[in-house]
Amino acid sequence: MATLAELTRIGTDLSQQQLMHLQRLVAWWGILADLSFSDLLLFVPTDEVGTEFAIAGQIRPTTGQTLYRDDHVGLRVDDIDRPLVARAFALGEVVEGEVPIKPTNRRARVMCIPIAHDGIVIGVLSRELVPDFAERRDPGELERTYLQTFHQLARMIASGAFPFVGHDVDMDEVPRVGDGLLVVDREARIQYASPNALSTLHRVGVVGNVAGRRLGDLGIEQPVMRQAMKSFGPITAEVERNDTAVQLLAVPLIDREISRGGVVLLRDITELRVRDRLLVSKDATIREIHHRVKNNLQTISSLLRVQGRRLESVEAKLAIDESVRRIRAIALVHETLASESSDDVSLAEVANMLARTVQDSFTSPERPIRFEVHGDAGLVPSDVVTRLAVVLNELLQNTVDHAFPDDLPLVEGRVGLVEILLSRDTEHIRMMVRDNGVGVPDDFDSSSQGGLGVSIIRALATSELGGEIVMRRRTDSAGSEVLVEVPLLDD
Repeated sequence: MATLAELTRIGTDLSQQQLMHLQRLVAWWGILADLSFSDLLLFVPTDEVGTEFAIAGQIRPTTGQTLYRDDHVGLRVDDIDRPLVARAFALGEVVEGEVPIKPTNRRARVMCIPIAHDGIVIGVLSRELVPDFAERRDPGELERTYLQTFHQLARMIASGAFPFVGHDVDMDEVPRVGDGLLVVDREARIQYASPNALSTLHRVGVVGNVAGRRLGDLGIEQPVMRQAMKSFGPITAEVERNDTAVQLLAVPLIDREISRGGVVLLRDITELRVRDRLLVSKDATIREIHHRVKNNLQTISSLLRVQGRRLESVEAKLAIDESVRRIRAIALVHETLASESSDDVSLAEVANMLARTVQDSFTSPERPIRFEVHGDAGLVPSDVVTRLAVVLNELLQNTVDHAFPDDLPLVEGRVGLVEILLSRDTEHIRMMVRDNGVGVPDDFDSSSQGGLGVSIIRALATSELGGEIVMRRRTDSAGSEVLVEVPLLDD
């Protein structure tokens, strides 16, 4: 689909509103191409007098043979190369004829339709097909119905009534012409039903002849066609019956601001809805699993705390407390996953929860430390976030213990600050923890540190995530900083 930016780059002087009208037309032209069995080309003027044009869009039909194998978008022509396009643009009328198609000079049957917006012609939609199709035997009823519908829409394009303004529809989520088509009159009675439409109706329990009957008479309690004709715009709906889901798109056909009936496209989407329900059920199951894992981790933490209260060894109690904090960091990730519909987690959200937990647990009026999270690393796979959460938990704990020791003489009004800085580029996730504490010695060597916390950080960040760790004294102010950088792995 041609975007506003692509249309603007062509060099046309059309206004923003006019370009948006062309974009709306491009959104609908898959249906137009299928109804006309033809290739469609969108021509926009590149000069003020309308003698030079650029091809801003091209689409091939799914219901017929294409005339073009090459992509012509961006090609520039003039009124000599394309006289019918220039004539339709100048007169504001539909012009038909035959033209040679370069570079083969193969002749094509062309119908040039002026595109009107607020009474001004802003472009030309050219329907182009091989003469063999146009000159062959009398078409069948389906082909005649498709072509009649296309010609009615072509007249609406020339009058400015189509595409519909203020009635935007997601054209990626609607039926195509080949899925099934009903033609109804101004009383919403069915005049024609394509074979595929009859098959879809049969699956929802409609049998027998449908000609002359309304959708409501068939048991489909969705007045889409009446609503479409009343609002002069398209209406979409879904109907479920007999364990079958049908998607409907009603398009009114308007002549001189009077509704002349319309068409209803319909598609059996039962399989899609069954798949959607399965996905919803699967997501709910996965979230429930994460919720139960979180609860189990919390139970383990409670058991460890009970065990810790029975111990007399201070060293053993500290080990239990550290284990509880590590388990809690993992539980936070599962708590986040339990409320998400995907398997990715916001690292910033986890960092904020960990920062609040540490601040509530280890700060006091006598030992004031503020924790702040800056930046965002976006959504990160859960297995990566789980490891980074444990790493961050260890870094925050180490910072509290070593950057702000209990025996540090406090200056009145001084508040400790721990900042968590998150960032991300196309190749790496970066997480930095820095403080304004006492700082590590100038000759500090992190590789020589053998504490359990540092060992855990090193094992998770480097061995398991393939990242790097840098621990150093800050150069801009007092304190230390630790940078953890891990690569973004391809799925």
